[in-house]
Amino acid sequence: MFSCVHWFQPFLALLSSTLLTWGYNCPSSCLCPDHHTVDCTGQGLTRLPDSIPLDVRRLLLSNNWIPWIPSDFLVLYSDLVYLDLRNNSLTRLEPGTLSTSSRLVYLDLGSNNFTEIPSGTFGESRSLIKLRLGNNPYLNMVSKDAFAGLTSLRELELERNALSGLDVEVLSQLPSLRVIRLEGNPWLCNCNFAKLFLWLLENRHKLPTGLDGMECSLPGDGRQVSLSVLSEDSFRECRGLLTLTDYLIVIFSGICISVAAIIASFFLASTIHCFQRLKSKRTDEEEAED
Repeated sequence: MFSCVHWFQPFLALLSSTLLTWGYNCPSSCLCPDHHTVDCTGQGLTRLPDSIPLDVRRLLLSNNWIPWIPSDFLVLYSDLVYLDLRNNSLTRLEPGTLSTSSRLVYLDLGSNNFTEIPSGTFGESRSLIKLRLGNNPYLNMVSKDAFAGLTSLRELELERNALSGLDVEVLSQLPSLRVIRLEGNPWLCNCNFAKLFLWLLENRHKLPTGLDGMECSLPGDGRQVSLSVLSEDSFRECRGLLTLTDYLIVIFSGICISVAAIIASFFLASTIHCFQRLKSKRTDEEEAED
C-alpha cells in the first residue's frame, strides 16, 4: 500500500502542474487578458518566461532583451498562431525552431540583430501568412532558400535592413506573395541587381511604396537614384555578362565535349585498326590460295 501511495504522489504533482500550465497560469510580470493570450510586452525580459500556458494562441514578447530561443521552444505550443518577438536582441533562429509550428500565421522578428537568414530557417511553416523581418540594421544576407516551403506567405517585410542585393529566387518561390517591403536598404544597382529589378518591374503592384519608395546606389559615383527613373535598358550592359554559374556551366560543357571527342576518337581509331587488320588477313589468305 505504501509503495502505491509513494508512486501516486509524483503522478498527482505532475498532473496538477500540467493543469496549472494548461491555460490557468499566467507567467509572472505578464498579462493574460484571456486564456489564449499571454502579453509580456516591455517587461525587460532577458529570457523566455516560465509557465507559459500550453494552449496559448497569441504570445506577445516584444520590447524586451531576449537574445535567443531554444530550438524546442514551440514543440509544446501547437495552438500558437501569433508570435511577436519584435525589438529584442535575437541574432539568429536555431535550426528547426519553427519546424513544429504548424498553425503559426503571424511572426514578427523585426527590430532585432539578425545578420543573416540562412536556408531552412523557417522549416516550411506552411501556415505562415505574414513575416516581419524589417529594421534589422545588420541583416545583409538572405540565402536563396531562406523562405523555402512558405507556400501560404502573403506578406513579407524586409525593409530598412542592410541588404545591398537579393537573389530573385528568394521571392519567386513564394507563390502566394501579395505584399513585399524592400525600401530603405542600401541597394547597389550593379549587374547582380538586374534580375531583381526586372522582378520588381513586373511585380510593382506588390510594393506598398511602389518603385518611387526604393533607391539604389550607382556603381560609379555612388549616387542614389530612385528605381522609378530606371528601366530595363539601364542594365543593358549586363546582358552580355556571364555569372559565376554561367562560367561553370561553360567550363563543364567544354570538359564534357572534350571527353566525348576523346572517346569517339578512340573508338574510331580502334574500328579503323580492326578493319585494317581484317583486310590484311584477307589479302594474306588470297595470296596463299594463289
